[in-house]
Parts: sequence; C-alpha cells; structure tokens
Amino acid sequence: MTEANRDQAEYWNGDVGQRWAASHSTLDAVFAPLTEALFMQAGLRPGNGVLDIGCGAGQTALHAARQVGASGRVVAADLSKPLLTVGRQRAAAEPATTAPIEWIEADAQSNDFGQGTFEHALSRFGVMFFDDSVTAFANICRALAPGGRLTFLCWRALAENPWVQVPRDVVLPLVPDYEAMPTDAPGPFRFADPRTLSPLLGQAGFQDIACEPIDRLLTLSRSVDGPARGAVQAATDIVINLGPVARLLRDRDPALRERAREIVADTLEARVHDGAVRLGAACWLVSARR
Repeated sequence: MTEANRDQAEYWNGDVGQRWAASHSTLDAVFAPLTEALFMQAGLRPGNGVLDIGCGAGQTALHAARQVGASGRVVAADLSKPLLTVGRQRAAAEPATTAPIEWIEADAQSNDFGQGTFEHALSRFGVMFFDDSVTAFANICRALAPGGRLTFLCWRALAENPWVQVPRDVVLPLVPDYEAMPTDAPGPFRFADPRTLSPLLGQAGFQDIACEPIDRLLTLSRSVDGPARGAVQAATDIVINLGPVARLLRDRDPALRERAREIVADTLEARVHDGAVRLGAACWLVSARR
C-alpha cells in the first residue's frame, strides 16, 4: 500500500469511519436517488459476479447481491474496518435467495482480485481517492472478464453540488488557515472534469467510456410530524459530522465547531421546503467496458 493510500486507510479506520458506520442508515437514505441511478445503469443480471469498490457499510453490495441472486457472487472491498463490520452484520440478515458476499479489507489499487473473474465492477463514490488512479483502474480492469463492465458514480465540480458548497461556504471563514487540496489530489471532486477521467480509464485498459451527467435533489433530513427545526438539526448533524465539511472542522476546538454548527443550521433553515432539507447534487455516472 502506498503512503497516500495508507493515509486514506488511517482516516477511514479512525473516528471518521466510526461516525460513517454509526450513520449508515441515514447516509443510505440521503444517497438513495443516486444509488438508484447507479443500478439502473449497471443492469446486473442473475448469476453475475460483482466487485464493489469502496463498498462502505454495504448498501451497494447488498443491493447487488439481491439482484444477482443465489447463483451470483459479490466481493465487497473497502479500507474501513468499522464500515465492513456494519456490512457483515447487515448481510447476516439477508435471505438465502441473496448472493453470498465476501467482505474484504483491501486497497483496490493493489489487491489481487483474480483475473477475469467478474462480469461487473461498480462503485458509489469509492474510486476518487487512489494515489495512482491509472494503476488502480488497471487492477480493476484485470479483475473483469473480457467484455465485463465498470459502472461508478463520482462527483462533478464543487460549484455544481450545493449540498456541499452551501454549508462549506459559510464554514470556510471560520478556518482561514485551511489549505484546499489540489484538484488532482485524491479527494471527492478529483474526477469532476471528464476530460481527465476518460483518458485515464483508457490508459487503464477500458473502452466504450461514457460519462453521463446526473442531477438529483438530496433530502438531508425530513420532519414527518414535528417542527421543521428538527429536520434542520438532523441535517446539520450530517454536514458537521460527515463529508467534506467535516474535514474542515477536524481537530478544531469545540467552540469553533459549535459556532460552525449554529451558522450551518441557520443556513439550512432557509432550505426547508415541506418539512424537508433538500439540496442539489451533481455527479458523473460513468460506464466503461473491458
């Protein structure tokens, strides 16, 4: 494992991984519209072998296992022990009609997944963090059978993603010493420009590469019966504790974090409609073939 990927492993096996694991059901609901788009494009069939890259707490692996059925197989790979633990627990409750899932703690850039053993590889926001993307995608390509397909979601530009940019813009003035990552560094918006992504996938051995823009409204929280303020507080918890804004506040003192929470809550309150906090998200739905 390279030093950069080792840093990712440490990050996702620390408090961040624990928070994501504890919030897995909330995040599954937030990203549901995007997960639906991913699987509509993937077109998995009964009996398929599927490699899930950056499987997280298992929603995508479980969805794949249900679609390919008991005659198929799913390998779910992630760097995070806390998230894999949740995935295994969830899989234990699945019926016998679901494909078996092998959960592995692995760096998809270097792990040996076998050669030509899967009909499909997929990922929901799990492929933007590799130290060497060409090497990582070439490794994934080797794991696919000839004609096997790759389908994944990655974020478009920050400016096209209000669900991140709106709270980020109000928090940034509180952390003037924050240094933004270079656009080509491992991070959530690394593949925002498809003019970079498509040649990279071609170098890795893929062909028939397509990047389809996907735009969805994400419901960060919804108040069913109670006051809208409850939805605002729940959405604020997501923003403060998870995702890119959480990185801004990592290791900051409690007083600054509390001030950030107040500002984000006030900002999100203006985004409430019919008891729900909704903000736009923009992704690339990428498909390619070995």
